[in-house]
Amino acid sequence: MKLFLHLVALAFLCGHVHSQKKTSGYASTVPKPTKSEIVYGDHERNVLDFWKADSESPTPVAFVIHGGGWRGGSKERMDRFVDPIALLKAGISVVAINYRYVTSKEKPPVKAPLHDAARALQFVRSKAKEWNLDKKRIGAAGGSAGACSSLWLSFHDDLADPKSKDPVARESTRLACAAVIGAQTTLDPKQMLEWTPNSRYGGHAFGLGSFAHFLKQREKILPWIAEYSPYALVTKDDPPVYLLYRAPPAIGKNQKDPTHTSNFGVKLQEHCKTKGVACELVYPSQAKVKHDTPTAFLISQLKGK
Repeated sequence: MKLFLHLVALAFLCGHVHSQKKTSGYASTVPKPTKSEIVYGDHERNVLDFWKADSESPTPVAFVIHGGGWRGGSKERMDRFVDPIALLKAGISVVAINYRYVTSKEKPPVKAPLHDAARALQFVRSKAKEWNLDKKRIGAAGGSAGACSSLWLSFHDDLADPKSKDPVARESTRLACAAVIGAQTTLDPKQMLEWTPNSRYGGHAFGLGSFAHFLKQREKILPWIAEYSPYALVTKDDPPVYLLYRAPPAIGKNQKDPTHTSNFGVKLQEHCKTKGVACELVYPSQAKVKHDTPTAFLISQLKGK
């Protein structure tokens, strides 16, 4: 039932990520944040909410990045990607962030949401003593573009600057794990077409229009693809990840929802295996599933011995 509910949430996410840009607040089932609209950067969207788990000792953190194609959405969607009540009951604090969209003036545009996520993560670590957090046990979660952002953080080298005058910038951007829904695992249009022939996602991340134009410009932006594509960043020292999709894979065949196809997951799992990185892939019709939801995986990883 939990898996079904997450898949329903993903179906809703996939159908509305580009149309809803503002929300009226969290769902009624989400507890009131301990702290709201905490500023972590200079932009008006550089804010986060924090739920503190009841614990004498420092708690792990679930760090949630909303979806929306990097063009919409908000932190108030957090409950579509994790179960905050279950996390808090397990002794895991929760953070949900907003970030700049790809409409910013960054080059490439995707640098804005990804580096905002990194900055927010550093900010959370800088609050470890004040908020009673365990810096070493932070796991990311999210859906769609937020899932891609979570994987980018998981696989990217540490962006900490030990020599910075800014104490936040000196904090690590590394994660203990990530558990995501409907993730795009590559931003390479050539890979996308090989895996899923009717792919159409990703050009906006680099300021390009149609997928055809994105593919045509591929050679010119290969350095950007290498820097911002999760698949390209996987190394043997990376943390375990969990990928949930709403339909079975079919590599090399058109998909009903090519933007969130589990083909992305199959190929990342294969790649992670060659690197020695644990990657748990879940989709309907599987006979054996170890963790039926991202929340279950986060609890296992962040609270396990």
